[in-house]
Amino acid sequence: MILAGLLFGQTIALLILIARLLPGRRRRPPASPLDHELDDTTVSVIVATLNEAARIEPCLRGLTAQQRPLHEILVVDSRSTDGTRELVERYSEKDARIRLLSDDPLPDGWVGKVWALEHGLRAASGEWILGVDADTTPTPGMVAGIIAAAREGNWSVASFSPRFAEQTVGEQFIQPAMLLTLVYRGGVAGGDTDAEHVMANGQCFLARREVLLRHGGYTPARSSFADDVTLARHLARRGERVGFLDGSRLYSVRSYVSAREMWREWGRSLDLKNATSATRQWLDLAFLVAIQALPIVVLLAIGMASLGQPFSVPMRGLATINASAFAIRVLLLFPLSHSYERAGWSFWLSPLADPLAVVRLIESTVTRRRVWRGRHYAPRNA
Repeated sequence: MILAGLLFGQTIALLILIARLLPGRRRRPPASPLDHELDDTTVSVIVATLNEAARIEPCLRGLTAQQRPLHEILVVDSRSTDGTRELVERYSEKDARIRLLSDDPLPDGWVGKVWALEHGLRAASGEWILGVDADTTPTPGMVAGIIAAAREGNWSVASFSPRFAEQTVGEQFIQPAMLLTLVYRGGVAGGDTDAEHVMANGQCFLARREVLLRHGGYTPARSSFADDVTLARHLARRGERVGFLDGSRLYSVRSYVSAREMWREWGRSLDLKNATSATRQWLDLAFLVAIQALPIVVLLAIGMASLGQPFSVPMRGLATINASAFAIRVLLLFPLSHSYERAGWSFWLSPLADPLAVVRLIESTVTRRRVWRGRHYAPRNA
């Protein structure tokens, strides 16, 4: 009875996974930077900072290399004490498009980064708002390429996945497994999905300024640690065209310095608890357990249990379903590898880390985040 129930649940999960991945066959190709200017629109870039002196310089160098339609670079700092402000001021002396702003004291109920973005939105004058994280490295022509991609798809809101750079062996083992929890829930970048499964990436998040202002700016995501997905789904539910595209040719990112930091920091927002209902969150979690965490475990268990023993009918069914799920997981490594600056040997072993990634997701789901970027948040803010 237990084996039959497991077989039924995993079969349903496999069918759901296939349905979510199939649109990826028609996914849009990676967005490309443009080597010429666009002078018929303007873009305001907002970079939220808090003690980013060690990471922000490649971002500033990449942004100052951009041409039109980049109109202004608003660095909204939350009273950094590590030299971030002085570094930004040195760059602003060389490029008049850079403006260093200080956000107001953090209001109750807001996450710091979201509040900084809201402050930047109020000061921005461009037709488009592009939120860029301080740990990104833009390629020349990135901003023009982003606008061209948004226009091509008729998106009023679009975010772009990165190329991951300079990762350690440990990061390349666990990070793809954690990343696939998002792909399994929302589909691949460049594919089409419904509003409830829209994914987004706040490292490079574009929206028409008029659209943001009409729908409350960043306020709908004010208390969310997954503010990018929360805001994208909020706008999609209200009829805006929201895209999640492959931006691996547009910029690279080095978000963490070790697998331990990535496990701690990124793992805390993987649950998307502020972006979806509690019911859907737990259904997604059950789905990931069935189709991502269990296949390798079940296959190993079947292999050990069947030594010298004939396969029963439920065993053969479980072997087929779990082998199919694991095969899909391995095949996804090939398109996923294009999102990495260098896919090392540990990347190709990352399917073995799938149970760990789902365990981290479970841990994140049942706990509440209290500290982020050095700030402590009361339970109601989390």
